[in-house]
Amino acid sequence: MSQITRQGGKIKGPDAPRIPTVLRPAGDVKLEDDAILKRLAFDGQAFVGLEAEAVEADGCTFANVRFTGTGLRQTQFSDSKLTTCDFSQMSAGDVSLIRCLVEGSRLTGSSWKAGTFRDAQFVNCVATPGMFRNMKVYATVFEDCRFTGIDFQFTEFHNVRFVNCDLTGAQFGNAKVGSMRIENCTLLDVGGGANLKGTSVAGPGSMELALSLAREAGITFE
Repeated sequence: MSQITRQGGKIKGPDAPRIPTVLRPAGDVKLEDDAILKRLAFDGQAFVGLEAEAVEADGCTFANVRFTGTGLRQTQFSDSKLTTCDFSQMSAGDVSLIRCLVEGSRLTGSSWKAGTFRDAQFVNCVATPGMFRNMKVYATVFEDCRFTGIDFQFTEFHNVRFVNCDLTGAQFGNAKVGSMRIENCTLLDVGGGANLKGTSVAGPGSMELALSLAREAGITFE
């Protein structure tokens, strides 16, 4: 059975986005191949069902922006804030978030593959389900998120915290953990829990995770 600890180990917190104090309204700026978006404030734009590659967004804010069903490739958001955005059914291949805050946003049915989250914060977000597979996640916090059925298979975690999240049915098959802490989360029916070796677990979820591990090991309780 995996050696998951109940407590211990400080986790480095993410660096905050460095957003310029003065931003220009984005207006009709398009999301298209090779677009460079700098110091722009997006508010209410609908980037729905689009395909874009090699986009660079730096020092921007996105409020109430819809990325529904959009496909992004080789794209990076850095030093940006994304608030109450809709990423549902979005396909993100090799998409990175660097020093970004994603808050109050919907990621249901979105698929993120082979990208990087570094110094990222996801707060009060919903992905039921969502896929974050083959990702590299560094110095990132997931807080007050509803992630039931989320797929973290083949993902690497370094200095990562989950706080007050619902991870019911989350899948961690073939995940690699450098350092991770899970605090006061729901961990019922977690799959691939044996790959979380070295993770620090605090709160009632520790017993739920233990039961998931026992089930994977073929242990039954009568």
